[in-house]
Parts: sequence; C-alpha cells; structure tokens
Amino acid sequence: MPISNNLLIFFVSILILILLSPCPSATRSEAEALLKWKNSLHNPTNHSLLSSWNLLPYNSTSPSTNSSQSNCCQWIGIVCNEFGSVTEINLSSSNLKGTLRYFNFSSFPNLLSLDLYNNSLYGSIPSQISNLSRLITSLDLGYNQFSGNIPPEVGMLVSLEEFGLYHNSLSGSIPQEVGQLSSLFLLSLYTNDLSGPIPTSIGNLSKLSVLNLYENNIVGSIPREVGQLKSLTILRLYTNHLTGSIPISIGNLSKLFELDLSENNNTGSIPQEVGQLNSLVVLQLFTNHLSGPIPVSIGNLSKLSNLGLNGNNIVGSIPRELFELDLSENNITGSIPQEVGQLNSLIVLQLFTNHLSGPIPVSIGNLSKLSNLTLFENNIVGSIPQEVGQLKSLTILRLYTNHLTGSIPLSIGNLSKLSDFDLSENNIVGSIPREVGQLKSLIVLQLYQNYLSGSIPASIGNLKSLTTLKLFINKITGPIPVEMNNLTNLEKFQIGSNFISGNLPENICRGGRLTWFQASYNNLTGSIPKSLRNCSTLFRVHLQVNQLTGNISEDFGIYSNLVYISLSNNKFVGRITGNWGKCPKLVSLKMSNNKITGRIPSGLGNAAKLREIDLSRNLMVGEIPKELGKLKLLFNLKLNNNNLSGKVPTELGMLSELQEVDLSTNKLSGPIPEQLEQCSKLLKLNLRNNIFSGNVPLQIGNLQSLENLDISENVLTGQLPLELGHLSKLEIFNISHNNFSGSIPPTFKEMISLTSVDMSYNQLEGSLPGNKAFFEASVGNNKGLCGNNSSLKPCPISKQSSNEVVIILVIVSILVIFMLFCIIVGVLYISQKEKGTTLKNRE
Repeated sequence: MPISNNLLIFFVSILILILLSPCPSATRSEAEALLKWKNSLHNPTNHSLLSSWNLLPYNSTSPSTNSSQSNCCQWIGIVCNEFGSVTEINLSSSNLKGTLRYFNFSSFPNLLSLDLYNNSLYGSIPSQISNLSRLITSLDLGYNQFSGNIPPEVGMLVSLEEFGLYHNSLSGSIPQEVGQLSSLFLLSLYTNDLSGPIPTSIGNLSKLSVLNLYENNIVGSIPREVGQLKSLTILRLYTNHLTGSIPISIGNLSKLFELDLSENNNTGSIPQEVGQLNSLVVLQLFTNHLSGPIPVSIGNLSKLSNLGLNGNNIVGSIPRELFELDLSENNITGSIPQEVGQLNSLIVLQLFTNHLSGPIPVSIGNLSKLSNLTLFENNIVGSIPQEVGQLKSLTILRLYTNHLTGSIPLSIGNLSKLSDFDLSENNIVGSIPREVGQLKSLIVLQLYQNYLSGSIPASIGNLKSLTTLKLFINKITGPIPVEMNNLTNLEKFQIGSNFISGNLPENICRGGRLTWFQASYNNLTGSIPKSLRNCSTLFRVHLQVNQLTGNISEDFGIYSNLVYISLSNNKFVGRITGNWGKCPKLVSLKMSNNKITGRIPSGLGNAAKLREIDLSRNLMVGEIPKELGKLKLLFNLKLNNNNLSGKVPTELGMLSELQEVDLSTNKLSGPIPEQLEQCSKLLKLNLRNNIFSGNVPLQIGNLQSLENLDISENVLTGQLPLELGHLSKLEIFNISHNNFSGSIPPTFKEMISLTSVDMSYNQLEGSLPGNKAFFEASVGNNKGLCGNNSSLKPCPISKQSSNEVVIILVIVSILVIFMLFCIIVGVLYISQKEKGTTLKNRE
C-alpha cells in the first residue's frame, strides 16, 4: 500500500511538472514557427505587434516572467489542447500585413481552426496549406488581399467544414478538387476575380448548407449537379457572367431558404420546378435576360416574402400570396389586374419602370397591410382612386412620371402613416387638398410638374416632420401661407415656376436645416427673410425672375455650404460685399438685371471654386479687379451692361478654363489684352460697345475653340491680323463700327465655319473673301470694299492682274520664238551634214 501511494505521488508530480512546463519541447516548435511568421510581417508604425508573442529560453529564471511570456498557449489568438499543442489560431482584425510565405503549416499537426479574417495579408495562398489536412475544420482568410489561384491542394483538407476566401483578389478557376471536401457545409468565395465555370464536382458536397460565389467573373451555365446539394439553404451566385438557363434540378433543393442569381446573363424561362422550393423566402432573379411568363407554381411558395424579377423580359400575369412583389424595371405591358387586390398579405408592391397602362385598379384598396406602393415611370392613366385612402398601413406612395389625371382624392388624408408622397410629373389638376395637412408622418411631399392650381393650403404648416416640399412647375397662385414658418425641419423647399405672389416666409430657415430654396419665376415681392442671412446650411438658392427688393449688402451673410445662388431679374439695390468671397464652396454667383451699384469687390477672388459669375445689367462702376485672375476654375464671366471702366486686367489670361467672357456695353478702355490667348478653351468673347483702342492682338488667332467674337462699337484701328484667319471654328464674327483699315487678309478664306459676319462702318478696302458667309455679310460704309455681295460692286480687274497677263504673254512668245529658232537650226544642221556626206561619196 505505501508503495502504491508513493507511485501515485510520483505520477501526480510528473503530471504537474508537465502541466506547469513553460513550453514543452513538443510544442516549442509550434511557438518558434509562429514567431518566425510574426517576424516576417510588416510593422511600419513600430507598434507592439502581437506583443504577447515572446518566447523565453529554457534556463530563464527572471522573476518578472509572466504567463504570457512563458506559456505559448496564452499568447493572444492562440488556443491549445490539454497537451499544450496549438489547436486554434484566431488573429482576425489584428492589423496584420504580410504574406503566408513563412507560415510553416507542417508545424501545426493538431490545428483545428485558422482564422486570419480582416487583415492586410497578401500574396498567394501556398500549396503547403494541404499540410493541415489531419484535423483542420475551419479556414477563414476572408477580407484580405490574397491574389493568384486557389491551390488545388485545398482538396486534401477533407475534414474542412467552413472554407472562406471571400473579399480578396483571387483569380483563375475554382479547382475541381473543391469537390473532395466532403465535410464542407459553408463555402464562401465571393467578391474576388474568379473566372471559369462552376466545377461540376461541387455536386459532391452533400453536407453543404451555404454556397456564396457572388461578385466574381464566373462564366458558363449553372451545373445541374447543384441540384444534388440537398442540404443547401443559401445559394448566392449574383453579379457574375453566368449564362444559359436555370437548371430544373434546382427544384430538388427542398431546404433552400435564399436563391439569388441576379445580375447575370441567364436566359430562358423561370422553371416551374422553382415552385417546389417550399422553404424559399427570398428569390432574386433581377437583371438577367429571362423571358416567358412567371410560373404559376411560384404561388405555392407560401413562405416567399421577397421576389425580385426586375430587369428581365418577363411577361404574363402577376403571382399571388406574396409579402413582397417586385416586378420593377421589366417590359411588362397591359393594365394592373384587378386581381392584385386579392394579394391580402402584400406589404410591398413595386411595379415601377415598366410599360403598364390603364388605370390603378380600385381593388388596390383591399391591401390593408400594404406599406410600399411604387408604380412610377409607367403609362398609367386615369385618376387616383378614392380607395387608396383605405391603405392605412401605407408609408410610401410613389406614382410619379405617369399620365394620371383628375384631382388628388380627399381620402388621401386618411393615410396617417404616410411618410413619402410623390405624384410629380403627371397631369393632375385641381388644388392641393387641405386634407394633406392631416398626414402628420409626412417627410417628403412632391407634387411638381402637374397642373395644380389654387393656393398652397395653410394646413401644410401642420406637417412638422416635413423635410422636402416640391411644388414647382404648376399653376399655383396666391401667397405662401404664414403657417409655413412652422416647418422647422424643412430642408428642400421648391415652389418655382408658378404664379405665387406676396412675401417669402419670414422664418423659412428657423429650424436651421434649409439646404435647397427655389422660388424662382413667380410674382414674389418684398425683401429677403432675415432668417436666410444666418442660414448656414444653404446649398442652392434660386430666387431669380421675381420682384424682390431689399439691400443686397445687408440681406445676405456668409454661407459655408452654398454652391449656387441666383438673384437675377429682381429689384435689389446696394453693393456686392466681399463676404461672397468667404463662401468656400460657391460655384455659381448670378445677380444680373438688378439695380446693384458700387464696385466689384476684390475679395470675390477668394472664392476659389467659382465657375460662374453673372453680374450683368446692373449699375456697377470701377475697374474689373485683377483678383478675379485667381479663380482658376472660372468658365463663365458676364459683366456686360454696367458702367465699368479702366483696362481689362491682364490677369484674366490666367483663367485657362474660361469658355465665355462678356464685357460688352461698359466703358472699358485701353488695348485688348494679348494674354487672352492663354484662355485656350474660350468659345465666346464679347467686348462690344466699349472704348477699346489700338490694334487687335494677333494672339487672338490662337484661340482655336472660339465660336463667337464680337469686338464691334469700339475705336479699334489698324489692319486685321492674318492670324484671325486661323479661327476655323468661328461662327459669328462682328468687327463693325470701328476704324479698321487696309484689306481683308487672304487667310480669312480658312474661316470655314462662319455663318454671320458684320464688318460694316470701318475703313476696309479691297476684295471680299469667297466664303459663303461673306456673300451675305454686312459690309456697308467702308472705304472701298468690292466683291460678291449684294451691297458691293464687283471687283474690277486690277492693274496688277493686267501686268501679270502681259508678262505671261511675253514669256510665252519668247519661248515660242526660241523653240522655232531651235527647230530651224536643227534642220539646217542636218541638211549641211547630209550635203557633206554626198560630196565625200562623189570624190
């Protein structure tokens, strides 16, 4: 008995020593293999990468040694079995960057799971991964940057249950050897660059439950062997290049919960066998080339709640017994059948972007569970049925871009849950019913581009959640109700192109959320609301073509988000301040046709994103500030019809994006700056009706894109430069009412695009070019022009031409005499030679 106790104590002691060993020699090789791989990883920021991964020597007696340093099984991401051998490596989302080149797979004989998900690992997947073939059950390398082919050696991992290589850059085909993974129940290879067909061997994976191959470049047809995957619950093959028909064997997948083949090139009809998938909840076949009718058997799918068939060529009737019916973006024609009202479980009905015609069936009012009704972009006619008001669960009603007529039904006020209501781009008449004000959940109300009349109902002020109100392009009259001031959540307010009068709402931006304000083309009067001055959220403002008044220097502030503002065609006074240059995102500034005075502020040059400036038709004075030359993106500059004076700053030549410059009808003087030649994209240059003097710079001829050049009504002098003839795209050319002299350069024959020419009231002389545009040109009141033009005399033959003829005749005569002389000499020579020969023969 004592011996037995001693033996027991001995064995227990040995076991304790084994368990307390820092890293036994049997697993030390695993630890060293891990450290070797760790040292191969990139650590550009010198942060503590896998800080617990340290291995002390056997003889280390440091008192500071902690467990994480002395026992490799306690390293981060490492799990061991009872014998201290590594069974799991989980380093997901660990910011690792490197390759698997130095990962010694053969050093881990007991590894069950390898999870390197969501790192920055790259390079190829080594074929040595097959050395994990003994026990590994889970391999997840998803969300990395691996490239190259999937090694066929993965087929040796016969115990593998979960295999994920998703979200990488893998290419090549899926190897046939994948079919050897008989224990696999999850295969995720989605979002790579895989090509080639789906291997037929995939049909051997009898335990497979989830197959994700979507977002690749897989080609070929879906193999019928897929029908052998009796355990499959999810099949996602969408966004590939699959062709051919859907195999009828798909009907064998009785456990299938989700089938998504969308965004491929599948053809043929939807097989009736789909109706055998009794567990199916999601069926997405949209954006293919499927044709034929919707199979009646789909009605057997009692669990189906999500059906997407849009973007095909499907015809025929609509199936019943669905929670969600999406047949949008197809070529469906005909009317919506009355039977649609029998789909009592329907929550979502989307038939948008088809060719549906006829009226909305009144039976639609029976769909008491309906939450989303979108029928937009069809050819639906008739009025909106009163029965729509019975859809008490409706949150979205979008009927825009159809041919609906009649008025908005009063019953619409019953839809207390409605948040999105869009009837835009129809032919609806009548007034906006005050019952709309009962839609307390409404966020979006869009009724634009109809024939609505009457005034805006005051009850709209009750819609406290409203963020978008679009009523533009109608026939609405009357003032904007003061109750609109209650809409503190309003972000987009668009009422342009109506007949609305009165003042703008004083507190339109009280909530501080207004981004898009459009009230242009109305009869609005009064001043700008004070709430707009500090409305920092403003993005676009359209107030042009009204009768608004006020001091423009006082009514507007600094807007950090403003991109576009148009105040043109109103009655604003005051000066433009430098605050507009402090709007960092401003692209378009339009204030034409007002009564604005003062100078153009130099600070405007600080609005670096400005692309359009239109200050035309005002009363502005002073010089054009040279600071405008800093606006490198400017393509449209209109300052015409003001009282601007001084020279045009040469800095405008720095604006390489300029396409249109209109400085006409001012008091600008000095020469036309030659630096404008740097504006190589210029299409229109209008300097008409100023006091420009000197010659036309020859550099203007380098503006190869120029289509319209008007320098008329100035005091320009000298001859027209030859270089202007290089403007081959010029269509309109007006140099009238100047003091140009000399002849028209012969290079003007090269101006082949000309359609309109005005050279009248100059001192030009000589002949017109032969271009067609010059035949009809305005050329009167010049010194001595002639040519083929109804207002000119034909050009006489010039003395120079006569002299040329005489010279030619003299030269020809000399040549003829010389040739005759040569002939006579030749004949005499031959004759004398023959005489000499005869005399010799006689002697």
